Formats: sequence, structure tokens, C-alpha cells
Amino acid sequence: QVQLVESGGGSVQAGGSLRLSCAASGVTGSRWRMAWFRQAPGNKREGVASLNDYGFTTYTDSAKGRFTISQGNGKNTLDLHMNILKPEDTAMYYCAAAFAFGWEILPVSTEVADYRHWGQGTQVTVSS
Repeated sequence: QVQLVESGGGSVQAGGSLRLSCAASGVTGSRWRMAWFRQAPGNKREGVASLNDYGFTTYTDSAKGRFTISQGNGKNTLDLHMNILKPEDTAMYYCAAAFAFGWEILPVSTEVADYRHWGQGTQVTVSS
């Protein structure tokens, strides 16, 4: 059973930085894509950034130039480095993953429907 556990959230002032981490266990499949999503109260869950096992990345407009998605130092870990944080970045941040077997690459994606596995989330609060 795949489990995703996020960490690293917290409170920070505008302009500050945070690093989120996601640890995956029970991973199945040689092909994967992972992503970070966020959801603020009253809003739909939205994609932030995605990475796959080929090293491709994609970012939504809100994250471009400020956030960086990467594999973490540990095996099966995913990081999100967030810089120049703004109050509108305040949200619950979720790690998501999809795995597959075979040769076909899973393209990066920031669409909710493309992910089967989700973490419980970590809160990020940015004050002005």
C-alpha cells in the first residue's frame, strides 16, 4: 500500500522560504510521476508542480520562478523549495503520486485526476 507523508509546513512571513518534503513508502512500479498540490479554504485543489522519473518538471504559473520541485535526499522522497512566499500561497499542501510498470513514461502533470495516491497534507501559512 502506497503511503505519502508530507512534512515541512509552517508559518512564515511574506518573502520568506520553506521546504516541504514528501516521503513515499510501498512504492510499486518503475515509472512514476509525483506532484505538489495545494488547497486553500473554499478553493479547489490546484496543482503547483510536478516531476517524473525522467527528470521532467512542470510548474503552474503561480509557482514559476519561486518554487522548485526536486527529488529529496532520501530514497523515494520529493521536495518543494518555496521562495519569496506570498500570503496567497497560504494553503494546505499535498503530495501526490502515480506509478506504473513498463517502458511508457508517465508525463508530468498538475491535474488532480492524474494521481491515485495522496498524502494527508501539511499546512503553509504566510503572513503579510
